[in-house]
Amino acid sequence: MAAARPPRGRVAATRRSARLWSGGGGRCEEGEQHGRPAVVADLVRHTPPVPTLRITQDTAADELLSRDPLALVLGMMLDQQFPMERAFAGPRLLADRLGVDTLAAADLAEADPEQLAEAFRGPPAVHRYPGSMAARTQDLCRLLVERYDGRAERLWADVPDGATLLQRIGQLPGFGTQKSKILVALLGKQYGVTPPGWREAAGDYGREGSRRSVADVTGPESLAQVRAAKQEAKRAAKAAVTS
Repeated sequence: MAAARPPRGRVAATRRSARLWSGGGGRCEEGEQHGRPAVVADLVRHTPPVPTLRITQDTAADELLSRDPLALVLGMMLDQQFPMERAFAGPRLLADRLGVDTLAAADLAEADPEQLAEAFRGPPAVHRYPGSMAARTQDLCRLLVERYDGRAERLWADVPDGATLLQRIGQLPGFGTQKSKILVALLGKQYGVTPPGWREAAGDYGREGSRRSVADVTGPESLAQVRAAKQEAKRAAKAAVTS
C-alpha cells in the first residue's frame, strides 16, 4: 500500500519554509537529510520563545502583538498622542480591515497610499491622525524591506548589544530617542530580546520593577499604574513650566 501523502497545505508550508531557511529564495535539495544550514541553527538558538503580551487587554490584539514582530513595532510607532492600549490595538484593527491574519511589511510598503489611509480612517480610526500615520507606516515598512528583507525581527535577531539595538530602532521613521528606549525596554522585559547592555540602552525604562511605560504593562493593574505614572509626570512637567 502506498504511503499516505501529507495534506497539500502542509507540503506548501514546508516548501515555503525551505525557501526561507535557505535564504534569498534559494532551494533546499529534495530529500536532504543532513540538517539545516549553520545560519539556520544560529537563528534558532537566538530566537526567543513566543511571548504572551497583555498590553491592550483585548485577546485578539494582544495575540497578534505576541506573535508578529511587525505588529509590535507598528503598535509602538502608533503610541503617540493616543491612548496606549488603543495604539497597540491598532495593528489588529488594521489587519482585520485588510483581511489578513499577519501584517507583511512588503505588502504595506507597496499598498496604494489612499487605500491604506482609508483603512486607517475606519471608523473607528486606527489612530487620531490616520492619514499621517498611514504614511508613516509605509515609510517604516519600506525601510524594513530595504534593510531587513521586510522582517521586523531582523532588527534584533543578530544585534550584538543594547546600544546597537537602540541605534537600529532609532533609525525607524517615527522613533525618537524616548520611543526607541521604550521599545528596547519592551523587547527586553517581555519579548525575550536581551542583548548585553539592553537595560542600560533603555535607560530608566529598563529598570526592574518600574511603572513608566508600555514595557511594564502586563495586565489591567499594571496598565492603570503606568497610566497614573504618566499623568503624574505630565502634572510635574506642567508645574515646572509654570513655577
